[in-house]
Amino acid sequence: METLNSLRVSLVQTQLHWENAAENRTQFTALLAPLAGQTDLVVLPEMFTTGFMMQPEVQAEPADGPTLAWMKQQACKLDAAICGSIAVEEGGLYFNRFLLVTPQAHVMSYDKRHLFRMGSEPDHYTAGQERKVFEYRGWRILPQVCYDLRFPVFIRNRNDYDLAIFVANWPAARARVWRTLLEARALENQSYVVGVNRIGQDGMNLDYRGDSMLIDYSGTALIDHSPNEAFVETTTINRDRLNDFKANFPAWMDGDEFTLAT
Repeated sequence: METLNSLRVSLVQTQLHWENAAENRTQFTALLAPLAGQTDLVVLPEMFTTGFMMQPEVQAEPADGPTLAWMKQQACKLDAAICGSIAVEEGGLYFNRFLLVTPQAHVMSYDKRHLFRMGSEPDHYTAGQERKVFEYRGWRILPQVCYDLRFPVFIRNRNDYDLAIFVANWPAARARVWRTLLEARALENQSYVVGVNRIGQDGMNLDYRGDSMLIDYSGTALIDHSPNEAFVETTTINRDRLNDFKANFPAWMDGDEFTLAT
C-alpha cells in the first residue's frame, strides 16, 4: 500500500435524516462528489445512515449490507478511504460499528467499546471488546466512537498511532465537554485528533451543534467552524512534523505501564 508522509483529511459535518439510510446515502453522495482526487481520507459522523437510534432490530444492516457496498463505491470513486459508524447486525447481535473502507475495497472495522448508558445504548447494542489500530497509506489510525472519548486509558497512545478519529452524535448540551476532551486527547497522546459530529435535531428531539474539529499534537485546531454550520473541509496533516514534535518533547516515553481489562 502506498505510504504518504502528508495525508489529506476531509471532515463532513451535516444534519442527518432520521432513520432513513437511503436518504442519507444520497445526501453524502452529493456532498462527497467534489472531493474526488482531492483527499485521502473522508470522515463521516457516528451512525451516519440513521442518527443515534435505539431500534437496531429495525434499522441495523447486515455486515455486508447496502451501506458497506456504498462505502466501497465511494472510496473507489474518490480514490480515498471513507469512514464512519453504522448500526450492524451480526450473529443475532447489534453493534455500533466504525467502518473504514479503502479505495481497494479493503474493509477495517471497530465495534464501539463504551456504550452510552444514559441513552440506553447497552440495552440494544453489544459492546466491542478489542481496541484496534488501522493502517492506511502508512498512517496508524485509532478508530473511536462518541462516548469512547471520555475514557483516556482505552485511548492511551502507546506510541502505536498517529491519528485518532472520533465519530459522534454528541448533543449540543455537552458541547463544551466534547471540545475540551478532543483537545485533551490530542495533547496527552501527542497525536493528531479528528472529531466529526452531526448538526440539527434528531427524532428524539435532541439538538446537535457540530463542533467537528481537527486538532494537532500541540493542541492547535487546524479545522474548527462556527456551531451549527454544515461544511466539508479538507486539510493536510504531516507525519514528519508529528514525529519531530514527539522527538523534541518525548513525554510519551514516561507513560505508566498498564494492561487493559476485557
